[in-house]
Amino acid sequence: MAPEVAKKEEKMAGVKILSKAHVKPRKPIGRRECQLVTFDLPYIAFYYNQKLLIYKGGESDFEGTVERLKDGLGVVLEEFYQLAGKLGKDEDGVFRVEYDDDMDGVEVVAAKAEGIEVADLAVEEGTDKLKELVPYNGILNVEGLRRPLLAVQNSNLVSYGRQLYGAEQVTKLKDGLAMGCAFNHAILDGTSTWHFMGSWAEVCNGAQSVTAPPFLERTKARNTRVKLNLPMPSDSNGDAPSPAGPPLREKVFKFPESAIDKIKSKVNDSNPNPKPFSTFQALSSHVWRAITRARGLKPEDITVFCVFADCRKRVEPPMPESYFGNLIQAVFTGTAAGLLGGHPPEFGAGMIQQAIGAHDAKAINARNSEWEASPKIFQWKDAGVNCVAMGSSPRFKVYDVDFGFGKPEIVRSGSNNRFDGMVYLYQGKSGGRSIDVEISLEAGAMENLEKDEEFLTEVVA
Repeated sequence: MAPEVAKKEEKMAGVKILSKAHVKPRKPIGRRECQLVTFDLPYIAFYYNQKLLIYKGGESDFEGTVERLKDGLGVVLEEFYQLAGKLGKDEDGVFRVEYDDDMDGVEVVAAKAEGIEVADLAVEEGTDKLKELVPYNGILNVEGLRRPLLAVQNSNLVSYGRQLYGAEQVTKLKDGLAMGCAFNHAILDGTSTWHFMGSWAEVCNGAQSVTAPPFLERTKARNTRVKLNLPMPSDSNGDAPSPAGPPLREKVFKFPESAIDKIKSKVNDSNPNPKPFSTFQALSSHVWRAITRARGLKPEDITVFCVFADCRKRVEPPMPESYFGNLIQAVFTGTAAGLLGGHPPEFGAGMIQQAIGAHDAKAINARNSEWEASPKIFQWKDAGVNCVAMGSSPRFKVYDVDFGFGKPEIVRSGSNNRFDGMVYLYQGKSGGRSIDVEISLEAGAMENLEKDEEFLTEVVA
């Protein structure tokens, strides 16, 4: 570890919890129950999904800021009340989301992290120095049976602790505020996560209610009841187990709008198909090829690309964009490393385009039926060797989440649910078509990737 990185990580040791509270919907809701469906259940053994938003504003009146955030949270939970509930099971052992006015609600933590500046957190490598700013490290979704579903830590803010499967943490910084959120991934996907975050920010900016309420009837998308028998994990201190194999490194590569346009133009100039490649398909091929080179695979080694496709408009009947829950499925394609690298970029882009295009309502239904006949609980490390898995999306307007003290300076994923080849895509801070690519790789492969001129040609250092 470089001395300057070690020094920054040492500075992170001083995060001090100031207070803990719970926030419930402002108005009584009564008893509500909602069955988890086939789109939700495979992720029950994943870890809580963590997001960290770092702001330059909000620190001058930290206590007042936290109270305003809690007030806004109480309003937004009137619609997103499932996040204030818990996991439960019905009489047949089928998982469900349960809410009752007597429950604690979302966990909100206020913390102080003196001596840390926004610039310390802007280094685009690693997650260790961010870890104390985000709650529920190493906590599995199944623990939502006894933990809040949302925890917000105010190492600046509240906990998604009692928001069904989420935790948010806000940390007071020397010159800003860090909001760390942990969401239970068994009850919501990225689209629902950022719908909630945007709605919360909207209320904090003066809206009296949520202008785009969530669609909560998840059984409209799938209504098959699946009983799962899962042992509860033993109590832990929240430290995620170290993955087997070589250590990982994480790094963010920033692709400005000009780079994205060049990558997309290059792959489409030689596209033999009548349908043009999308930005996602062009960038995915670029990243997949580069990671495969960095791994130094043999020509005959199989490499797999995976994307978690949003199925809201693919299912029959289609679901609204406001559907609250998981409505994603993993879509896979693969080939020999020699074929991927020996062909131009449009070869990989074509494979990705074909796999995504074939994932229609019929394919989704077949996947669900197969899983229901023989349920398999996925784990965060089940992607397999030589896999590149794309999560999140540059479509999510993460830099528009303004609670009244400015837009975030930095948006990052936490340390949960990372493995060799996990990639998160985010909207770039500069806006437009810029995209940030957050990659986790075995340390040796990351070193190779950092030297790959073909990959880095258009990247902002």
